[in-house]
Amino acid sequence: MGIDIQKRSIGLNFNESGKAEIRVWAPLAEQVSVLITESAAVIDLFNEGYGYWFLQTDQIKPLETYSFKISTRKDGKELVRSDPASLFQAEGPQGVSTAFDLKSFPWTDNNWQGIALKDFIIYELHTGTFTPEGDFAAIEKKLDYLVELGITAIEVMPVAQFSGGRNWGYDGVFPFAVQNTYGGPLALQQLVNTCHAKGLAVILDVVYNHVGPEGNYFADFGPYFTDKYHTPWGQAINFDDAGCDAVRDFFIENALMWFRDFHIDALRLDAVHAIKDFSPVHILAEIKSHTEKLAQVTGRTYELIVELDLNDGRFIRPQSEYGYGMDAQWIDEFHHALRVCAGQEQKGYYSDFNGVDDLAKSFNSAYVYDGQYSPHRQKKFGEPVGDVPGNKFVVFSQNHDQIGNRMLGERTATLLSFEMLKVMAAAVFCSPFLPLIFMGEEWAETNPFQFFVSHSDHHLVEAVREGRKAEFSAFHEDEAMPDPQSESTFQHSKLDWQKLEVPLNLKMLSYYKTLIALRKQNEVLADVDRKNVKAVAYPEKKCLMLERWKGTQKIMVLFNFSDQKQNLSIGETVQDWTVLLNSSSFVWNGPNEEINSLPPGEQITLFSESTLILSKKDV
Repeated sequence: MGIDIQKRSIGLNFNESGKAEIRVWAPLAEQVSVLITESAAVIDLFNEGYGYWFLQTDQIKPLETYSFKISTRKDGKELVRSDPASLFQAEGPQGVSTAFDLKSFPWTDNNWQGIALKDFIIYELHTGTFTPEGDFAAIEKKLDYLVELGITAIEVMPVAQFSGGRNWGYDGVFPFAVQNTYGGPLALQQLVNTCHAKGLAVILDVVYNHVGPEGNYFADFGPYFTDKYHTPWGQAINFDDAGCDAVRDFFIENALMWFRDFHIDALRLDAVHAIKDFSPVHILAEIKSHTEKLAQVTGRTYELIVELDLNDGRFIRPQSEYGYGMDAQWIDEFHHALRVCAGQEQKGYYSDFNGVDDLAKSFNSAYVYDGQYSPHRQKKFGEPVGDVPGNKFVVFSQNHDQIGNRMLGERTATLLSFEMLKVMAAAVFCSPFLPLIFMGEEWAETNPFQFFVSHSDHHLVEAVREGRKAEFSAFHEDEAMPDPQSESTFQHSKLDWQKLEVPLNLKMLSYYKTLIALRKQNEVLADVDRKNVKAVAYPEKKCLMLERWKGTQKIMVLFNFSDQKQNLSIGETVQDWTVLLNSSSFVWNGPNEEINSLPPGEQITLFSESTLILSKKDV
């Protein structure tokens, strides 16, 4: 079955005449029927071939509920299951599906032109813990705050329906259904519409590498999974084995739906290194091709950003250069090098990183490992990235994984000094890459972001508990792990907005606002041309000098990660430079006075745990 770029063709959809069109892929079925809850009607679907079943009917209306009865060929059993392409599970994964009309929302963003990828300043948030209420409507109330902060794009962690009301979102079992406890599909459309009205782009985190464990009934419909490969979460999704065509179409349809029907601006695809596909055309490349076709129809630009742990440029190279054509990727290596610079203990995957040398390498080359031997992996790793522009990379000093993947979920503000937080932020916003911050980072939030679930299966809960202990044993040997199933773990992970009444937190917020404004307003810092970048490490001093330029304008950023004052020679007359920012300034609760003028000569003194941003214009 071909994909219609302009409308969703699987699941239950309403056509222009108001009739429901129902299509489900169930190649293992002898017969498929739809059960309409309100009328108790049972209507058979027609076999379209290639495993698809179809029905057009006027017997079901928007917001009515339904499910499928599947009569199996193998053993003659009859199963009743929700729609795998359901748009709304009002009662959760175990309940019936709710018919939803995607076309009914009164969009007012017709004039929305989007935000260029190079201008993305990303704010990652988790819907359930971003606000006390924990839903989409509450996010809307905070959008003015984000605009004032200087954010241009919010990134929402996964919203696909999961079990219960507490989950990071990566356990979704209905990829098309919007989490009921967050407000469902209508509330998400409203949130996106409001974001666009306020000039904010929306990135949605989606998971195409596995399906969650509880409420997952895909195998009752067809070969959605394969035993050819396994992932950290079990069987791999079937992207290249027998029966894979319909599975590939299922996920392509999913990506198109978010763009077309929810007006999402970009998707962040989770852990694409765990997608197993040896087809002649990789599933990511096929998603990209269909996304480009949709963009031609709508006149809008859509971005595909991947989380990738391979340092493989094939993912971000254009399809014309035999790549998959992804628009950007997260670089964990920048984060790891930065954290080691700041004093992170070199354990687990941090053991591969050596501080300022590696951070300078990432500033210069994006990837730290681009072909050399990795002791942690015990093999050579990565490839040079070449001249790929900086807007192909997303960097951060914190994100949900790098906090939550600590067993105790400690935020950086509880691990490092107030001054070091400012140095790390400057490294992110002065980089030639796309900056991302994690919710609350901008005011030095100290509440943890811990791993939480709300499964109903006792055995699954125990498996999650044991898995967490085993996974992070290399990081925390002695501490007691927070219980992922406990509601208190979830509640402890919520942002404390009352900290915005605390002077010290307001100082950090002011610092972030200044950094973001500088990034947006300074033509050198806003530039993502990696050719105009030079970073030099001074490992004996734990310092780094980053130079960037555009035209006649130059920027120099000096970082001191040590706990001592350091003198650096910059190789030219210091007095020719102007101070744009000094992280040690009193105005941000720093220990030292503002530096307004620089001394003569080529030496400059850096306060401990500080950064200086300098500017010069060549005549």
